[in-house]
Amino acid sequence: MKTLGLVIGLLCCGLATRAGDPRMPDRDRYGFFLTQNRKWTRIPFQLHSNLIVVPVRINNSDTLNFILDTGVSHTIITDPTVLPHGKTKMTRRIKLSGAGEGTSLMANIAIDNTLNMGGLQANHHNVVILDEDILKLSEYVGTPIHGIFGYEVFEHFVVNIDFQRRELTLMKPDKYRYRKRRGEQVPIIVQDTKVYTDALTVFDGEKSTPLRVVLDTGAGHALLLDQSRSAPVMQLPEKVIRAQLGRGLNGVINGSMGRIGKVRFGSYELANILASFPDSISYRAKLIDMPQRQGNVGCELLRRFNVTFNYRDQYIVMKPVRRMMREQFEHDMSGLELRAKGDHFRSYYVDHVAEGSPAQQAGLHEGDEVLFINKSSAKDLTISDIYKLLQQGEGREVSFLIRRSGQLIVAAFALKRMI
Repeated sequence: MKTLGLVIGLLCCGLATRAGDPRMPDRDRYGFFLTQNRKWTRIPFQLHSNLIVVPVRINNSDTLNFILDTGVSHTIITDPTVLPHGKTKMTRRIKLSGAGEGTSLMANIAIDNTLNMGGLQANHHNVVILDEDILKLSEYVGTPIHGIFGYEVFEHFVVNIDFQRRELTLMKPDKYRYRKRRGEQVPIIVQDTKVYTDALTVFDGEKSTPLRVVLDTGAGHALLLDQSRSAPVMQLPEKVIRAQLGRGLNGVINGSMGRIGKVRFGSYELANILASFPDSISYRAKLIDMPQRQGNVGCELLRRFNVTFNYRDQYIVMKPVRRMMREQFEHDMSGLELRAKGDHFRSYYVDHVAEGSPAQQAGLHEGDEVLFINKSSAKDLTISDIYKLLQQGEGREVSFLIRRSGQLIVAAFALKRMI
């Protein structure tokens, strides 16, 4: 599946709120808590482009879609139109910095907000509101995305992510007890709002290299490796392709993709895994505050497990899903990058065509509007459906009906594994 990476580092502070006394009425409590003195709550989520999208309301707003990202230290409103300025208490301007090839962003801090997600609530909550929706995540994910948050949820609760049921379970840490039947316990380190593990090892033939990686639910890829911090041990694979690896707060993250013969994560081994290698200009220079990390693990790998995060006791629990562990790691076999437009993000346009790819050889161009794929109307497909179709079955023929400058054109080609 085409994946979207979000690598976001915030350089802002002073946004913390106090946790409330559980004996208080909900309206009088501060910070994050489970309503009605619940011990746990379940919250459904959607999985789009390997990203966890949860329903959130802020200040009694309509339901908004937020990406749950372990790597984001504060709640960020990426679409400022969902919170009118007249209904929020703006206090000061800040500059945000993160991965990507652009410059820093300006944003406002809004104080004293209420956030609700199922049985989870936060009172007197501070949020960061971008000046404009520069990330345009909705166009890449293919569904409306209004914000990103994460660390504050994981900090306050034990969080189980069931990718098969598309369900989160939040539990009070003092009510959670680890049991072996729930999976393997793997140590983590929580530092400066990031969660690291030393439990990942990559193999090059008989040679094995343990790495420290960030566990990042805001990244759609399987594994990202920073050569500068693992070199000279981790070199680029012999065969790589150039690709747009994702987006950060400061724009596009470009780099290379290749395959690693074997990776051990905890005690589990995964073969022929896809790895991303970002360019220094778009990635490393922006992460100087994370000197020990040598890469990160995203949801393309994590979704093969039922995963429980316990920040308080510094471990995760991983229970493999047998069917998913057998699934191969695949990349797009067409060479197309798409963007979703329109009111419901069901109009798709070609954003990029890889050089030498089947799509380029078939004559597809940037800006083409995709109307039909095979016999299915594009409006009946999500962007995840389309990418899933384009990553399965090398040699399979696919046909596109596209509109270009008012003309209808048919382009057909065979899928080809490029990596």
